[in-house]
Amino acid sequence: MMDIFEIFVEYSYFGIFLILIGVNAAPILMPPSWIILTSFYLLDPNLNVILLAVVGATGATIGRFFLKKISGYFRKFVGKEQKSNLDMIGDYLNHKKYGYVIASFLFGATPLPSNMLFITYGLMRAKSIGIYIGFWFGRIVSYVIMIYFGNAVLTPFLEIFEDRLTGILLIDGVGIGVVVLFASINWTVLITQRKIKFIKPKLWRF
Repeated sequence: MMDIFEIFVEYSYFGIFLILIGVNAAPILMPPSWIILTSFYLLDPNLNVILLAVVGATGATIGRFFLKKISGYFRKFVGKEQKSNLDMIGDYLNHKKYGYVIASFLFGATPLPSNMLFITYGLMRAKSIGIYIGFWFGRIVSYVIMIYFGNAVLTPFLEIFEDRLTGILLIDGVGIGVVVLFASINWTVLITQRKIKFIKPKLWRF
């Protein structure tokens, strides 16, 4: 992977921008964006941290836009009960003035991969510009922090997962598990009655 970084770093911020779009448009098997940006910064410490974070957040947001669009086409495979459940969440967020902005910002401000968030948005057919605004600002915050503390965070992470594919698979597995749990919550009952109730986690029908 370092060979790829060395190729793209020659194109400076534009190369970083392109690779972030590609990585974030993929649903799975891609390393977290903060690892990519931190690696670029360690290769070239002359890069401006703030500008690097802005470029990275812009590329990531565009990539997630494409991922959300692609995910929307798979809604037809989602079970009827899960569709109703996802629509309930969408209606709830639509009725909150800054619902999507806050939700996306809070998720974007963490170093966690956001692929499953945008896959869920795609399945919900969410159409708020707030999704991208909140995510963009959140990612800038998280990227600046992760790049500044890159050596302290990246090295232990890579030591834990000497086989990087194992680390990526584990992270994706956790993300998929969160989506299944998310879709298994009966949001109608939770929102209207403030009670937690689960429905059968049957996401797909073939």
